[in-house]
Amino acid sequence: MEKFRGKGVFGGIAIGRISLYKRKEQKIKRYHIEDVQAETERFHAARDEAVRQLKNLFEKAVSEVGEANAMIFDIHQMMLTDLDYCESIENIIHTQQVNAEYAVGTTGDNFSQMFASMEDAYMKERAADVRDVSERLIGILSGSEDSALSSGEPVIIMADDLVPSETVQLDKNMVLGFVTVHGSANSHTAILARTMNIPAIINTDIALKPEYNGMTAILDGFEGTLVLEPDEETLRKAQEKQKNEIEKKQLLEQLKGQENITQDGRKIEVYANIGNLSDVGSVLKNDAGGIGLFRSEFLYLENSDYPTEEQQFSVYKTVAENMAGKKVIIRTLDIGADKQADYFQLPPEENPAMGFRAIRICLERQEIFKTQLRALFRASAFSRIAVMFPMITSVSEIKEIKKIVEQVKRELKAENLPFDEKLEMGIMIETPAAALVSDQLAKEVDFFSVGTNDLTQYTLAVDRQNPQLDRFYDAHHPAVLHMLKLVADNAHKNGIWAGICGELAADLELTEAFLAMGFDELSVSPPFVLRLRKKIRETNLDACRKTILEKIEKGERL
Repeated sequence: MEKFRGKGVFGGIAIGRISLYKRKEQKIKRYHIEDVQAETERFHAARDEAVRQLKNLFEKAVSEVGEANAMIFDIHQMMLTDLDYCESIENIIHTQQVNAEYAVGTTGDNFSQMFASMEDAYMKERAADVRDVSERLIGILSGSEDSALSSGEPVIIMADDLVPSETVQLDKNMVLGFVTVHGSANSHTAILARTMNIPAIINTDIALKPEYNGMTAILDGFEGTLVLEPDEETLRKAQEKQKNEIEKKQLLEQLKGQENITQDGRKIEVYANIGNLSDVGSVLKNDAGGIGLFRSEFLYLENSDYPTEEQQFSVYKTVAENMAGKKVIIRTLDIGADKQADYFQLPPEENPAMGFRAIRICLERQEIFKTQLRALFRASAFSRIAVMFPMITSVSEIKEIKKIVEQVKRELKAENLPFDEKLEMGIMIETPAAALVSDQLAKEVDFFSVGTNDLTQYTLAVDRQNPQLDRFYDAHHPAVLHMLKLVADNAHKNGIWAGICGELAADLELTEAFLAMGFDELSVSPPFVLRLRKKIRETNLDACRKTILEKIEKGERL
């Protein structure tokens, strides 16, 4: 029996045989060609076929993991038509008179190294995307088939790493889980694994030995461990743990239709975070009370140009109508940092996380902002919509937003277009500045929603996209919890409600703390709604509130 440790990216227990996956090595031969035009056309044909394959992958991913998580395949399509990438390949074919496979391989290596050498963690991750796209092109040009990822029985996939296209092509019925030697918790593959509910661990301290293939293994995504050839007692315990997890899921289903209310009578709203219209079905399936965060930026990321007012209005209206009277909170454009759209032509920045992004872009480029606000207000006539603004740091920003909102309202009235006069407007608390002046900010808005991902990042000065800093990114840090309590206190002091829509809202270890602080709403990914409801219903605030608040006040860890 051997035991290995990694980092769990999705909890769950998988018991089965190992299937060792090794990506077929692309052996690229360099040879001289006479007809450079014909070779260039061969490259173009391969590129067109790669785009077709990626479109099919995008459609498959949309049906399985939602449009937001399928966006990586849209990005890959854009990479294939990137002018610099294509011109480099064509230039090598023409100047060196070599075959397209060699030109693609050389360009892929050069671009991958360029991205890998960048300091920004998001740009570093693009190195893997360039390799994935280039290998797809080379495979098409050389006529080699994709390596199979499944066998005749459900297996645990073990690999050096998996690129997003390989993860999506997994037959979920034949995959129990996967283990990789490398990978990042914030990579697209890790995100897809969580969305597809596949138990997985990354950064595993294991060598991919051929003899591991076919061995019986236990993968524990909760603890981040892999056990090969377990003894009878270890196997029995794992089977018991797996059985308990299945029973827990079945019990969670019974919570549908139940209230989110603590044992001592405190009721809290449990909403869901989504990135697109296609995710609404998952919200309804998991019985969320509403949508606490609709990420409108995906409308912009999916477009090759600014989405029109009518495009946006149609999406917002459809989401609101599908939610049948339940509240839908839509975050205005949050582009910039790790979310880029070429047509915005944003200048390169040394530190984009602290740069020109979100509300800063909207206030500088007001026509873009006004177009979105018109669509949002028009959609508010059809159901319960609320709007919140990201990356707020001062009262002056809110006052400027309000002036623009009033202009939009006057325009809509002049055009006899209906909208909800009482539409709620809130802000996201994502910066220490916003948290520290939340008493003043609360006087200007209808609600707060805390984005804990960025709040933690800015409070601790830790880039959450950088895997090297994973151990320093501590969302349970006393400073973060102190700020959360301050925000909730200042919201209630001024008669408005406060919620949390960052990933921390789904951290069941802190649910009691959030309730003790007084948060009115928690918004999580749809699959976490029922788990959070169960935790809330098991909580007795009278028994734990005083102790929790004293620890937060003293700066102690919970």
